[in-house]
Amino acid sequence: MKHLSDIEIIDSVLQGNANDYSLLISRYKHKAFSLLKRMLKNEMDAEEVLQDCFVKSFFALKSFKRKAKFSTWFYRIVYNSAVTKLSGKKRKIEQEMLSIDDEDNPLSLSIPEKEFSRERSETLSLAIQELPENYAAVITLFYLESLSCEEISKIINTSVNNVKVLLHRSRSALKEVISQKHLEKELL
Repeated sequence: MKHLSDIEIIDSVLQGNANDYSLLISRYKHKAFSLLKRMLKNEMDAEEVLQDCFVKSFFALKSFKRKAKFSTWFYRIVYNSAVTKLSGKKRKIEQEMLSIDDEDNPLSLSIPEKEFSRERSETLSLAIQELPENYAAVITLFYLESLSCEEISKIINTSVNNVKVLLHRSRSALKEVISQKHLEKELL
């Protein structure tokens, strides 16, 4: 069986072979999950949003214009879904904070401890998780997913110059996290 391109799979799905969509899921689930996990900083939320993204993209395949690669189009859905989830979380937290007495705060504000692995990739992953969501997304898309600044600009709906600025700031923030956490030796 020959390796099918994304467009060939999409054409097959649009012709009524819905089961072929599983090929696209297999192709993009790990990278999209990695991006979501870094942005949402919660594995269960990342899994939930990823499932929603695949459902959204399946039903929106007819609107895929093929001007960009499928991966760029799909990662834009993933990124926007993560941003929506994050904004919903922030609103919920704000409402909870307003509805509780300062003396009787049932929310725990402690940050769970993370075990640092000796493997470089896990250490780097932990450092990336410390970054703000937009920085984590740009670092993940550029370095781990090997997308160009042009592709990232389409995904996060900003100019290429803004992506370059974000990338610069993200790298600086990542260096700061690595320095603060004294991870230099683990990453060398």
